[in-house]
Amino acid sequence: MDRRESLRSIVLASLAGGLVVHGCAPNMEEGLSETASSEKHFGRTPEEKELIEKLNAEQFLNEHEMATVTLLCNLILPPLEPYGGIEEAGVPQLVEFMAKDVPEMQTLLRGGLMWLDHKSNTEYELEFKAATEQQQKEILDAIAFYDPYTPIQKQPMEIQFFSLMRNLTLTGYYTSKVGIEELGYKGNMPNIWDGVPQEVLDQHGVSYDEEWLAKCIDQSKRGIIAEWDDEGNLLT
Repeated sequence: MDRRESLRSIVLASLAGGLVVHGCAPNMEEGLSETASSEKHFGRTPEEKELIEKLNAEQFLNEHEMATVTLLCNLILPPLEPYGGIEEAGVPQLVEFMAKDVPEMQTLLRGGLMWLDHKSNTEYELEFKAATEQQQKEILDAIAFYDPYTPIQKQPMEIQFFSLMRNLTLTGYYTSKVGIEELGYKGNMPNIWDGVPQEVLDQHGVSYDEEWLAKCIDQSKRGIIAEWDDEGNLLT
């Protein structure tokens, strides 16, 4: 199993019991990252809509920080054809939105971005986003893997930061339209049923009426809503 397949497995397992990022609920119609910036806000109360408009009007991360966030998200989850990547999914905008919606994240996010630049300047005399991809990955390798038996809250700040960014990236991408397409998730779909097995029918001495069989079992008509006449007879 390659790295991306491993990440997909983690996300699917997380979505089965709740999202990776606590406190976020996916809007499966539009995707979480689209919901953050959408003006439609389906299912929102007036108070929630007002808060979303207020947060969208604010700006927390500056241009340099947003560029670093975009780069980091792409390193965590590179684009995959033909689906697209974190930019098509609006993940950097989700990170910005979440930083405003959950102020407790702000110190960790900004501190982590500063740490990346400081570490890169110390090691390579370059800002993180100006370093080569190999240099960037060397920096990230040191904070991406940690002792799983130590609670994340007790880990160094830079490790907590990367863990948060990884969770936001995966949550934002795999609850967006492009991410859901990559997962192949189609929502609730009707099962294909081809009738009671013949051996069971024989056991009970019954059989299907050919007319009803054609109406009820024809899979080419499975998407057609049944219609009945006033006397209760099935029409289609």
